[in-house]
Amino acid sequence: MTYATSQDERTWGMLCHLAALSQFIGVPAGHIVGPLIVWVLYKDRYPFVDDQGRESLNFQISMTIYLFALSILTVISALLTIGLSLIVFLPALLIIGIGQLILTIMAAVSAHNGTPYRYPLTIRFF
Repeated sequence: MTYATSQDERTWGMLCHLAALSQFIGVPAGHIVGPLIVWVLYKDRYPFVDDQGRESLNFQISMTIYLFALSILTVISALLTIGLSLIVFLPALLIIGIGQLILTIMAAVSAHNGTPYRYPLTIRFF
């Protein structure tokens, strides 16, 4: 389903996803703040940006919750197993982070093409 009609709409839809990558350049909570800024500024102007901004925010918030929960589980498990569980949990944290990066790029490419992207494993907050 494609419904982004103008190049501007597709560009801002793509930036809703790419703004999340600001976390990798040291912006605190950039993965949430970046898409939030783009979404708030352009959601009323472009329906596609409204849709993709919500999708990006829901995904980034979901990933934050998953990583936070896994981090707590990692610490507790490491304390109980004298660090042996880190063999399992640290690679899991790394895989989730890499997956978040890859899915964000895939979403940006899809939005640039005017196709709405739906992230897997996303909790729909709004």
